[in-house]
Amino acid sequence: MTKKSKELAIHDKDTGSSEVQIAQLTDKIENLSSHIKKFKKDKHSSVGLLKAVNRRKKLLDYLKKNKLESYQNVISKLNIRK
Repeated sequence: MTKKSKELAIHDKDTGSSEVQIAQLTDKIENLSSHIKKFKKDKHSSVGLLKAVNRRKKLLDYLKKNKLESYQNVISKLNIRK
């Protein structure tokens, strides 16, 4: 579990909440983005990046609709522009 995930976790062993999933997807997106900048022809990784971005967007939409306060907290802590 990363530092960002731990900050957003509801309890010690929290791995499934939307907030933690968004933090983990954000880390994955950052890693894949840097990888794709080095290896522009790696199409499999760019597909994975697109899937991760879309999944994070769905989770953010869910949070925005159901837990607005938590949504704003996640966006500010992860520096996601939206």
